[in-house]
Amino acid sequence: MSVLSRIADIFPPPRFMTLPSVGVDISESSLKYMQFRTEDRTRTVMHWGDIFLSPGIIARGSITDVKGLAAALTQVHAICGTPYIRVSLPEERAYLFETAIERGTAEEDIRNVLEFRMEENVPLSPRDAFFDYDIVEDDRNDRILRIGVAVYAKETILNYHDACREAKLMPLSFEVEADAIGRAAVPAGGDGVYMILDVGKMRTGIGIIYKHALLYTSTIDIGGQQFSDALSRQVGAREDSVLTQLKNERGLLRTGGDDDVYEALLPTMSALKDEVTTRITYWNTRSIESGARTIEKIILCGGSVNMAGLPEYLTEVLGIETERVDVWRNVFARADIVPPIARRQSYGYATAIGLALRDTLEQHSS
Repeated sequence: MSVLSRIADIFPPPRFMTLPSVGVDISESSLKYMQFRTEDRTRTVMHWGDIFLSPGIIARGSITDVKGLAAALTQVHAICGTPYIRVSLPEERAYLFETAIERGTAEEDIRNVLEFRMEENVPLSPRDAFFDYDIVEDDRNDRILRIGVAVYAKETILNYHDACREAKLMPLSFEVEADAIGRAAVPAGGDGVYMILDVGKMRTGIGIIYKHALLYTSTIDIGGQQFSDALSRQVGAREDSVLTQLKNERGLLRTGGDDDVYEALLPTMSALKDEVTTRITYWNTRSIESGARTIEKIILCGGSVNMAGLPEYLTEVLGIETERVDVWRNVFARADIVPPIARRQSYGYATAIGLALRDTLEQHSS
């Protein structure tokens, strides 16, 4: 689902592109990028990296300093050598809703129907918004199609577009973070229901993906920093690197001896668990085919998911199998290829990888 659909009418990309695009994941604290090269059906990593963003450039998904973001994007342009990029959009600025249309509705009529229904589902008028949609086959009713719709305020996307153009870059698509993550995280043949937990520095993004379509997003104001703060209150002021090491090596593991780290992290972890449980309950309540759309797996990604015992803890308390993401599962065709990024570090690149993978999908569909 790319929210470029309407913005492309205003700023059309070139019809012929000789260089692969770069996936750019923008958060409040950093900008991660990933670029692939595909030759003879073999994909390799061309460029990847992480560029620090000064505090205040982005606040809760809104750009407050376009030139500051453009300066970071200019670095990506210089490193990767291509003007074509695909950009993530923050979940906290997205509106998602699900609806149904009659099977056989002409493609040109679908948008008119969705514009009408948008006014019933989001606090934006069609004239003030960009939107796009995914069609989800309804296995139980051959007369209708399920539609997942993502909506953003025009102002939000145009600010991101302006930053790209300021850096002399051509954005080919803007996508909800969780949608891009799903392209990297969900197995190619995985048509079930997956919950994505993207645990960042300050917040945790949630996405629920059904048949490879993003149908739900939410944001929880708990991230790696909150865990570090809780730990520092227990063990005293320490360097960030020391706190990270304690989280990653001892974390949520109970040894039967000195469990001070576990005890320090547990209240914050319980709060996160409660918030996730609320989202799962909401999904199950609103799900149209509740039995067929039960979440079957939770996939963890983001820079703060290295905490020891995290997947095991969530599996136990939520009753849903939880695992850390394999960001390369849909990238390399052969299992013997060694990625250039260490596994622990790779969890933070799920969004950028998913964005970069879109090139391959569009080539196959053209």
